[in-house]
Amino acid sequence: MSLSSHVIELKRKHEHLSMEVEEAQRAPGADGLHIAELKKQKLRLKEEIERLSV
Repeated sequence: MSLSSHVIELKRKHEHLSMEVEEAQRAPGADGLHIAELKKQKLRLKEEIERLSV
């Protein structure tokens, strides 16, 4: 896998996590710990994308 295709895949996963976070936040009785974990995963992906894009 080339670097650019890897970054594209990471961006796709980041976007998917964004949608998951939004869904979880809208759900009644949302689990705050689950939402926090999704946000941490999203942040790790963002940091990895930035590190690889430099």
